[in-house]
Formats: sequence, C-alpha cells, structure tokens
Amino acid sequence: MDRRTFLGTAAAAAITTGIHPIPSFAEPDIPRLSPMALGLLISPYGNAEATIKRVRDMGFSNCFLSLDGYINKFTPEAAKQIGALLAKYNLVATTVEVVGPPPLEWDFQKGPSTIGLVPPKTRAARIDALRQVSDFAKLLGIKQVQTHCGFIPEDPADALYPGSVEAVRSVAQHCQENGQYFLMETGQETPTTMSRMIRDVAMPNLGVGLDTANLILYGKANPVDAVDILGEHVRSVHAKDGKWPTDPSKLGEEVLIGKGLVDFKTVFTKLHKLGYTGAITIERETSGPQQIEDVKNEKMYLERILDEVRA
Repeated sequence: MDRRTFLGTAAAAAITTGIHPIPSFAEPDIPRLSPMALGLLISPYGNAEATIKRVRDMGFSNCFLSLDGYINKFTPEAAKQIGALLAKYNLVATTVEVVGPPPLEWDFQKGPSTIGLVPPKTRAARIDALRQVSDFAKLLGIKQVQTHCGFIPEDPADALYPGSVEAVRSVAQHCQENGQYFLMETGQETPTTMSRMIRDVAMPNLGVGLDTANLILYGKANPVDAVDILGEHVRSVHAKDGKWPTDPSKLGEEVLIGKGLVDFKTVFTKLHKLGYTGAITIERETSGPQQIEDVKNEKMYLERILDEVRA
C-alpha cells in the first residue's frame, strides 16, 4: 500500500551565495486551534466522507490532507465536497500536501533520483502539482502547502543545487500569491542543508514541516537536535516514530509511537518554548483496522506528553 493512502549564471551565483531580495509577505490568517492540538493525516480520495468522519469519531479536531489522489482532479466541485464534509464534522484542515506525480521510490537506491523537486526529470510535473494543490487549498481556505523537496544536495556547489533552489522558490512564490506558507517536510536532507535552502530561497513564506521520524528513518538527524537548527521555521509537525536505518539500501523502520527513538517530550518542549502553537499531526504508516488501533494508542500516548509540556 502506498505510504500516503490513509491517511541563469547570475541567478545561480545569487542562489549559491544566498543573495536574493526578500519580498514582503502578509501573515495569513490561519484558523486557530488549541495550542499543539492533536490531528490526523488522512487521504480523503475515494470514500471522502467515511475518512473525514473517522477523524472526528476518533476525537480529533483537525486533519492534514494528503491529496496525491487528486492531482489533475483539483476541481471546484472536489473542493466544495471536501469543504462541506469538513464543516459537517466540525474539523479544521491545517495543511495540504502532494508528493507526486510518480515515480517515487522511498529508499536510498532510487530515492535521490525520484523524490521531490531535486530530480530534473520530474521537477516541472511536481511544480505543476504543487501549484494545483495550492490553488485547491485556496478554495478551501487552507493556508499551508507541504511537500518533500527531496535529497537536497549537501554541497551547495552541486550542479543540482541552483535548479532545486529555483524550483522551491517558484512554488513558494505561487503559494505567496495565494496567501499561503510553503513547507518543506524534513527527511531526505540534513537540517543544516534545509536551513541553507531556506536562506538561499529567501522567501518569507517558506517554512518547515517537521516529521519527527523521517529524520531518523533517513539517518539524517535526531529530531531533538533538528529543532535547535530549524525550530523557528517549523509550522507543522508530523508525530511519527522510527528507528535508524541498518541496511544502507533501505530506510529505517517506522514503528508505533513510543516504540522508536523519538524523544517526543523533549521535541515538544523545545517547540513549546519557541512559541509553536500549530497542530501535532499523527501519521501512522500502517493500514486498515491495525492503523486505527495504532492511532488510538498513539493519541493517548501523545496526550499524556502534551499535557505535561503545556503544564
């Protein structure tokens, strides 16, 4: 099952040196939830009502929409349907995300050439998909768009780096025109490399979607330390747990929250001290009845930690 089912020379010189004018950006009016409210990542493509109703039935106030199933189908009618269902079940959609179109290989072998905005072969199609979902989110009043930007080169002199910066900037500019933040999801790059990208893109609406497990699954960083580097830019959080990769061809293992290596209390405490008030979105990459049971257990686990952090 797909991991998201349920749920110019002068210009190049400016990119690599970080010299780029920062345009103005009016802070979007994002719907307010209680600070660090728990939410759930879902994909409503297919039986949208059953999926959205399940979020409310499980006691969540908000959701994060993974919308790859809607690529090239982001119609006003689809937006009206989802908007009506969110209203019916009194849910706030905090963020939208697409990572496609394919190919996508979530590993160390083919991942660098297939994931995100870095690979030149799929870059134009991914930019188009992100612009589509940004326009779709605008119809729904959703103020954050997120994606995996891919294996951003560690070396800023890498030939792929300038084009990657321009690609991220072009999407951020489109989101800015729609009054939205554009968020890079952590995972395939070190926090320092993502920080460099933020500096070089130089867009005020470019931020970070912190996925606590991805940093470990890709062997890039401990999420506690990542908050020290990226914390001021974090605008969404995926609560997920995992273990370090032990096979150099495969990602580490994603596991039930509390069974992996993420120190959630320290991560949340650091974010809380930085003033983070956005959602904490559970993402569990199992499926069917097992996923539902896992999410229930993860919700209880995180509620206890968040109560301590807020106290």
